[in-house]
Amino acid sequence: MGGYRVLGQVWGGWWRGPGVSSARKVAGFGTEARRQLQPRGSSKRSGSLGNQSFPGLLQPENLSREELVDVLRASVVDQKGKPGELTLFSVLPELSQSLGLGEQELQVVRASGKEASGLVLLSSCPQTASRLQKFFACSRRAQRPTATYWAVTDGIPATSEGKIQAALKLEYVDGVGSVVPVKSPSRKDILEGVKRTLSHFRVMATGPGCALVQLQPVTVFPSQLQVHMVLQLCPVLGDHRYSARVGTVLGQRFLLPAESTKPQKQVLDEAFLRRLHLTPAQAAQMPLHLHLHCLHLPGTRPRDAPIELLAPLPSYFSRTLQSLGLCQQ
Repeated sequence: MGGYRVLGQVWGGWWRGPGVSSARKVAGFGTEARRQLQPRGSSKRSGSLGNQSFPGLLQPENLSREELVDVLRASVVDQKGKPGELTLFSVLPELSQSLGLGEQELQVVRASGKEASGLVLLSSCPQTASRLQKFFACSRRAQRPTATYWAVTDGIPATSEGKIQAALKLEYVDGVGSVVPVKSPSRKDILEGVKRTLSHFRVMATGPGCALVQLQPVTVFPSQLQVHMVLQLCPVLGDHRYSARVGTVLGQRFLLPAESTKPQKQVLDEAFLRRLHLTPAQAAQMPLHLHLHCLHLPGTRPRDAPIELLAPLPSYFSRTLQSLGLCQQ
């Protein structure tokens, strides 16, 4: 198999490559480079209380261009074959020089969602990219997961493991997309873009009112894992888009209508905030605790064993696990 490289510990929204039309404006990195620019758990506080940064979240506005290139170069966890051109936001010239890339263009083969952290798989070889895309497509048809995510959830799933099935559609209101579930979709719904989705989950650890959950999507749909966990009444920590769909009355959780529930900052109770050692203002800046931890790829040659790529957790994710006492079982 031809050349590819993998970025681990990558944040959502800052990478940009072929086929990606825009880069999301970010408040910070969801990454921890092998050579950290700040001590673990440190945070810079500036401005008013409402502008407090989330501890362990690297702020791009505090970096020089050279430091940003260092972070990106340090995030490469695996590299095979000939290097190519890496288009990554505005630091392309510096990053290309730092990585010693040639003139071949890298293609984004697989990546986590815009707001999630984790692996980004890039290839400098069109044949390799095509082969990998076919591998992922065949795996989906066979309902064989190739990606494993870790998520910290507000709430504990009712069962320790299982599968989540839901028909989902993407709706736009005032130009903003939102994913909503569809009950008993008709053939017409499917033709109009409704997709039946499937994810497997397993609870890896639990704490008071929280859990570390392993998620393996079988299908691919925008925000699939976030919406699936909301349907389990356990929104992902830092989900400021869909968590408002979970309501609580007298300690009992229930689903609010997705179509009429507007996105808002995730609200956590005081006990939860104390365990996290966060102020409400800091919690409002909390990044999504959804991490593409592992990718399974075919071997380089047909007889080779499958390849397993792993991305270390970002420092803010590790800090949250420690604060909540979520140790993998």
